[in-house]
Amino acid sequence: MRRRVVVTGIGVITSLGIGCDDFWKAIKAGKNGISTITKFDTSDISTKVGATVENFDPEVYLDKKESKRMDRFTQFALVAAKLAMENSGLKTDKIDKTKMGVIVSAGIGGIETLEQQHTVLMEKGPKRVSPFFIPMMIPNMASGRISIEVGAKGFVSCPITACASGNSAIGDSFKVIQRGDADIMITGGSEAAITPLAFAGFSTMKAMSPNEDPNKACRPFDLNRDGFVMGEGAGILIIEELEHAKSRGANIISEIVGYGCTSDAFHITAPAPGGEGAIRCMKMAVEDAGIETCDIDYINAHGTSTPHNDKSESAAIKSFFQDHSRKLAVSSTKSMTGHLLGAAGGIEAIITSMALKDGFIPPTINYFTPDPECDLDYVPNIGRKADINYAISNAFGFGGQNVSIAFKKYNA
Repeated sequence: MRRRVVVTGIGVITSLGIGCDDFWKAIKAGKNGISTITKFDTSDISTKVGATVENFDPEVYLDKKESKRMDRFTQFALVAAKLAMENSGLKTDKIDKTKMGVIVSAGIGGIETLEQQHTVLMEKGPKRVSPFFIPMMIPNMASGRISIEVGAKGFVSCPITACASGNSAIGDSFKVIQRGDADIMITGGSEAAITPLAFAGFSTMKAMSPNEDPNKACRPFDLNRDGFVMGEGAGILIIEELEHAKSRGANIISEIVGYGCTSDAFHITAPAPGGEGAIRCMKMAVEDAGIETCDIDYINAHGTSTPHNDKSESAAIKSFFQDHSRKLAVSSTKSMTGHLLGAAGGIEAIITSMALKDGFIPPTINYFTPDPECDLDYVPNIGRKADINYAISNAFGFGGQNVSIAFKKYNA
């Protein structure tokens, strides 16, 4: 018999707030977290907006000396993990740390450190490059730092599947607990890629929106969508084996019940025609959960606001769910948070879990003009109360990697 896995703690850092309560209130209210970039000069870059985390001081949460030895994405991850631990009420002195693991992803990792140290190399020479450059840059350092901080000695890893990375981390953690290799996992994603180089790269490939209006740039499923808007931050969850959680009186937020992972094997950036890989991915998650398509009430869509993704994902949902697709609520919360790349899955797993617990479906904001090829219920502009029992969170990454996680409303 497979062990049941539940979400018992969440930690959030986004442009919409730090900590679960403020973040969830902003999501329910349909607040826009996107603003004009002031961190660096964008005059020669087509994209001018992003969902930046303002007023984040790592030294409020972390040792000053150690925080300076971390890239911003690792700072986000470690602080969000601390917040998730507090939210869960988990006391590490009362658990078997060999049965606690960490899988936290980053799609890009320490690119800010890479840019800074490259400048040092070019201007001052190789001997001035920081000895902390490599451990600050590598993507697995978020998992490593969290493991060191909490003393987690179990399964520690860092899957990187581009924009599906956060979902990969959660799905892998789910399976680690389900098969008995851990009782507790700290999981999710972190990203801090709002930098000149990352912006230049995404802009020249015309993936990001050139719209300079923060209130219109990110408009998933809208006819006039023209690219994604980058966000930054971290979404970290504490997930546990059910009986372990119950034994310590944990506040259970949701249950994870299914995991699907597929590859398009088609193109380095474009989705497969008709969302073929996404269809198989959602099918795998539903079958892993042991439920029927008609049981799903809500989908937190990948919904990037790019012309190809939104059309492909809509087609995949209609193809897989058939008539039931007309009864589904589908929303893209990236319209509010921006696209957090490797952290998107962590943030959206938290939103999906809170939607189930609170009985509220978050909106897709900035939805102005319907697209005939995207004709589902995208919960336009205003969220709504709803009794939802099962939900799916989708994430699709460059390279054709697709990951779907199925969640269930927890019933004791």
